[in-house]
Amino acid sequence: MIRTQIEDKALLEHLESLPDDTREVFLIANGEIRLSAVGTTRIVNQMRANHKTGPVETYVLGQGYTAGALLSSEVKGNDRIQLTIECSGPIGGLNIEAWACGAVRGYIVNNPIPLSEPLKSLDTSPLYGPGFLTITKILEGSKTPFSGQIMLEYGHLAQDLALYYQISEQTPSLFSLSIYFDKEGRVLGSGGLMMQALPECPEDVLTSLQNDSTTLSNMGKWISEGKTVEEYVENSFSKYGVQHLSHAPIGFSCPCNEKNFENYLVNLPQKEKDEILKGEFPLVLQCFNCGTEYKFSKSKLEELFSEGK
Repeated sequence: MIRTQIEDKALLEHLESLPDDTREVFLIANGEIRLSAVGTTRIVNQMRANHKTGPVETYVLGQGYTAGALLSSEVKGNDRIQLTIECSGPIGGLNIEAWACGAVRGYIVNNPIPLSEPLKSLDTSPLYGPGFLTITKILEGSKTPFSGQIMLEYGHLAQDLALYYQISEQTPSLFSLSIYFDKEGRVLGSGGLMMQALPECPEDVLTSLQNDSTTLSNMGKWISEGKTVEEYVENSFSKYGVQHLSHAPIGFSCPCNEKNFENYLVNLPQKEKDEILKGEFPLVLQCFNCGTEYKFSKSKLEELFSEGK
């Protein structure tokens, strides 16, 4: 993966003033609720630079990356988890992949999103339309992935994720995905929460958390002010008692590299190689997951194809 340089000097200075992106895991309510929290401001801004997304695309895909960072707390070791949305709305769908180590990558199917008119609110339901949400866990040592799927009901990623866990895993859950923009459209803060009831969690605890979740302060704005994710959780859930379990760095990362694309080109059928050599140069191949472009000159391709023979 090649990181696209962020050119906005004011944004770069702001990012330097913020804590690193992290994933924090807690127990609250006497150990009845597992809470994962992430700060994703750098992830979302680097994603925006690499994928060249506008404000609406950044909002939608940024929520997907934040959700992926949260879901990465569900797997361990070298395991990874995939969040896939297939839908008929203007976004076309999302594909997000996150590793237990905290690496996140992914893309929005339609970039830019074809909109007939500008959005007048942060209501994303018209962007999704009917479709399906799938979560797949790819576990090291397992021959087959584990997948679950639901139909989209809300068109709001946080609510549809909560619905997925309620239906597919019978786990009452709450999600919050927050991206805070300034008036110039810069992402100044981004973060998210995932709260899940552990077995035999009392109903009154769930009801209380559900009610309190509607009055949570804006997490993205909190992070934009230089405060940490851990401070946000301790401040927001102090009455429940907060036990900090783990801390991990997270980041936008993709294992793609030029060598992988060279191998792909070398293994093409000879007819396709001949057609490529008749085309325009440089040949540009893009990794969907991170937006990195790999460019190949005609002489480089002739060398690769010759070696392939």
